[in-house]
Amino acid sequence: MDNENDRTHTHAATDSFPLVPLTLEGSAILHQMFRVRWPAWKTLAPAEQQTVLEEATAVLTAMEQNSSGQSALFSLLGHKGDLLLLHFRRSFDDLNAAELRLAATRLADFLEPTTSYLSVVELGLYEASVRLYATLQDKGIRPGTAEWVHAVDAELARQRQVMAARLWPQIPPHRYLCFYPMDKKRGEVNNWYQVPITERQKMMSTHGLIGRRYAGQVTQIISGSIGFDDWEWGVDLFANDPLVFKKLVYEMRFDEASAVYGLFGSFYVGLRFAATDLGTLLSGRTPAFAPVGNG
Repeated sequence: MDNENDRTHTHAATDSFPLVPLTLEGSAILHQMFRVRWPAWKTLAPAEQQTVLEEATAVLTAMEQNSSGQSALFSLLGHKGDLLLLHFRRSFDDLNAAELRLAATRLADFLEPTTSYLSVVELGLYEASVRLYATLQDKGIRPGTAEWVHAVDAELARQRQVMAARLWPQIPPHRYLCFYPMDKKRGEVNNWYQVPITERQKMMSTHGLIGRRYAGQVTQIISGSIGFDDWEWGVDLFANDPLVFKKLVYEMRFDEASAVYGLFGSFYVGLRFAATDLGTLLSGRTPAFAPVGNG
């Protein structure tokens, strides 16, 4: 009976925690997917093609080597497009500058946008949030008070310092990219946003263990897009063996956080190449692997 009372007391106590976990935000990210206007490009005279390529190569090479945020080019597989441009920047203003700079080139006349995705690097702090909320509650500090806000701000500042490299990453230097957007289910029966934060924390902890088992094989960057795009998160996976994408995503499907609450959008898979090899892509051949600007 005592154990049952303890469990009831603990559940009631954690039910008073704020529902929203703390998050950290970093790099602004823009994915641009294009289809090459092949008929128009093929009818362009070789000299004109060369002029277009020289201008585009200069612009995109500068973006690849940008010290305040990189860009990378990927040759897309399948019907969803031919070219994916991935931009990591310090702000949305910088993303817009990159987007407009590309649009101002003659190459843009031969690119048809198929879709795009806007987000920011996001680190969810479920474990730190639950730990902090419990500590503050034990001290009798209520949510929304000046003491609570000060403690939260101090924790976020500490986490930003510790997580700086993950908040402002370089684009990983791997051959293959897999990108997909996702949501957490908000259905009548299963609604992620109505699950107590302590239960969500446990599910996300288990979910994260799966990803850590693939360390060294795949680099994962999660970005938040609530309020920015049609889905809630974007997931970028980088690897030198594309089969790792299948194995990782498949294993995660069996995890409760995905099996019960996960919803997934379209998947995009591309092969990375350097801007200097853009002419190879536009000649109908597979560009070589040459990541740029990763040290």
